[in-house]
Amino acid sequence: MTTLDERLRAVREGGRRALVPYLMAGSRPDWVRLLEAAVAGGADAIEVGLPFSDPMMDGPVIQEAALAALAAGTTLDSVCAELASLELAVPLVAMTYCNVVYHYGLERAAGRLREAGVLGTILPDLALEELGEWAAVSDACDLATVLMVAPSTPPERVARLAARSRGFVYAAARMAVTGTASGLGDGAAVAERVREASSTPVYIGIGIATAEQARAAARAADGVIVGSALVRRVLDGRSPEEVESFVRELREALDEM
Repeated sequence: MTTLDERLRAVREGGRRALVPYLMAGSRPDWVRLLEAAVAGGADAIEVGLPFSDPMMDGPVIQEAALAALAAGTTLDSVCAELASLELAVPLVAMTYCNVVYHYGLERAAGRLREAGVLGTILPDLALEELGEWAAVSDACDLATVLMVAPSTPPERVARLAARSRGFVYAAARMAVTGTASGLGDGAAVAERVREASSTPVYIGIGIATAEQARAAARAADGVIVGSALVRRVLDGRSPEEVESFVRELREALDEM
């Protein structure tokens, strides 16, 4: 069984900077078509948001998408059922919050996600010290747990987070919720500290909204995560073809390096 680690290390070994778009599951009836569009545009993995009513990391755009998804009746079960019907060429990473998987049942949630083709998860409100139970059940079914490093994370903790993260390490460029922003924030510095501690691929996210920002971030990391700028387009009613075009614009910027 191919793991997220293997898939993403292969991207790096091929000399390619990884592009990871974020899309909120259930935010529109055609959301799975948007996943396919992102793959067609050149995504190397896709971060799939599972909606939660009280997110700690999501800014207003992704919160709006989550509320739309919840209003439409989106659940972990409904997301997994739709994902299981897809045959995507790139790995999926689910991003959600502890309440979602704890309410569902840790072992049951990990198994359901993996059966649906998800290879990893990001739970930003799950502290390293409280990771044990979730890590045990997710490791048992080859579901990678991706951990985050913030600009404020001290060196000793960076090393511990990087050592435990699977698939990639999420380098948060800002001490802020998700959203578009100017500049790169502290992403390059965070990525450098991760690289000093681990050989695990490191991707910069939070605030990357344009092709130029993606290219600049990729100079300092193995890949980039683009969320709010893409989700805003989805909420504004852009078509799958327009989503594909935006992702391709980001892809081309990374390939020009």
